Amino acid sequence: MKKLPAFLLIVLLLSAAAVAATRSTKADISKNLEIFNAVYRALQTSYVDTIDADKSMQTAIAAMLDEIDPYTEYIPENEQEDFLTISTGEYGGIGSFIGTRDGETFISEPRDDSPAKRVGLRPGDVFITIDGDSVGSLTSAEISKRLRGQAGTSVAVTVRRKYGSQAHTDTVLSFVVPREKININPVPYYGVVRGDIGIITLSTFNDKSLEKTREALKALLADKSLKGIVLDLRNNGGGLLESAVGIVGLFVPKGTEVLRTRGRGQANEKVYKTTSKPLAPDIPLAILVNGNSASAAEIVTGALQDLDRAVIVGERSFGKGLVQSTRQIPYDGLIKVTIAKYYIPSGRLIQAIDYSHRNPDGSVARIPDSLTNVWHTRAGREVRDGGGITPDITTVQPEVNRMVYNIVSDNWSFNFANRYAAFHPESPDPHTFEISDTIFNEFKGFIDPEKFKYDRACELVLDQLEKSAKTEGYLNDSVQAQIDALRATLHHDLNHDLNLNRQLISVYLGPEILSRYQGERGRIIQSLKHDADVDSAAIVLHNPARYRSILSGK
Repeated sequence: MKKLPAFLLIVLLLSAAAVAATRSTKADISKNLEIFNAVYRALQTSYVDTIDADKSMQTAIAAMLDEIDPYTEYIPENEQEDFLTISTGEYGGIGSFIGTRDGETFISEPRDDSPAKRVGLRPGDVFITIDGDSVGSLTSAEISKRLRGQAGTSVAVTVRRKYGSQAHTDTVLSFVVPREKININPVPYYGVVRGDIGIITLSTFNDKSLEKTREALKALLADKSLKGIVLDLRNNGGGLLESAVGIVGLFVPKGTEVLRTRGRGQANEKVYKTTSKPLAPDIPLAILVNGNSASAAEIVTGALQDLDRAVIVGERSFGKGLVQSTRQIPYDGLIKVTIAKYYIPSGRLIQAIDYSHRNPDGSVARIPDSLTNVWHTRAGREVRDGGGITPDITTVQPEVNRMVYNIVSDNWSFNFANRYAAFHPESPDPHTFEISDTIFNEFKGFIDPEKFKYDRACELVLDQLEKSAKTEGYLNDSVQAQIDALRATLHHDLNHDLNLNRQLISVYLGPEILSRYQGERGRIIQSLKHDADVDSAAIVLHNPARYRSILSGK
């Protein structure tokens, strides 16, 4: 029998222990742990090569937890900074997002009012050195770690800037950036759209989300001409459960049940209710969601749908109905454990994947719609469990073809925005800015046809047709002539394809340009101008009869 590597033995044994923990008696658990300890001691003392204890254990623990669900995880001391940043909304550093491409790490966007932005770092600046040390061999995670640190200290960085002057030459710049306590604002934007509709963009649920949402709501409600409020939870991956309950409480009466969590046994059921007087109990409300709206975002969405308090607009949400709790373990580690499932007011569970029932190969899949159950909102409307929140009004997003995808993913729009801002220093008004003919022609001229790659679907299909015809014996002179004629007719022309996709390209290019002048706020304002979800929400909020009919189920 072939000898298994040491780390694989550990993985298998710990996975067995995880299964035993859910299916076996305490005696079985004790037996499996004793076997594991004995095997590991034997490997440490007898295996021919040295075993890295930390690495092996990390691998084993990760494999064991992977058998449970993606949300139960071990967080060693050296990885806790990112985890705590998510829950507290603050960290010590320079305040910048970074990205990596072609082996280089660069500033993708400095946060608004951050040290990075104040000293003059810009999107696209490529890191050369940090505190005098070359970053050539460092990963983006290692660079991020070097940039972070205790508030009050400083970090020296050298960067290469593509458009540092009016000349088309790279410029090397040096900065000393003070580190500060960076507070992540969960409400990057609120304002008025479509004339009289207030909108609040909520990006995460941390311990500042309720306070910031309340402040935004108060400011919007001061405008008495407002016809409704839109709460934008698209791409909000969730966060603190308590924060979600508090935000629901802004719109429904005090004492309203928002959700119940149920762990092992009835004794572990906990009921969460709103605890304060609502700020906006009556104003028409719409919530925007998409496939990246999850967890706490789904609590807010699902609860307000079940209570018939808001019309939900967009795409079906992600479907995460599991609750995690963090516990301290020896040697300053943390373990985040799934301790319960949550059930919103109708009684439904929105969890889309049942991790306790896996396929024979160990994979998991979403619960099919045919196996979901019908529940009812307070007004008697039918809603379903087992697959996220289904909107009351479903919108269809424009299909992104390969050309537009590559413009974004290959950083053509990102790099053009850097160049545009360098040559147009005056900040445009984000509410009125449009991609004009001049700007679009400038963008087309910026694209290098030799470097721009995208799948030419028609040519690929014709190549396959020609190959299949030859294989099947149909490729005679007549057929070849017809294929050649089609190829000549459908030949891709980059300028033509760019013009054909101008409208969709502008949807991505406009916000990218505005972010160079006004950061995330400018990006959001520009994005909302041409937003189908916002249009759909505004239409229903402008029509009180339709709004009431949706919520009443009539």
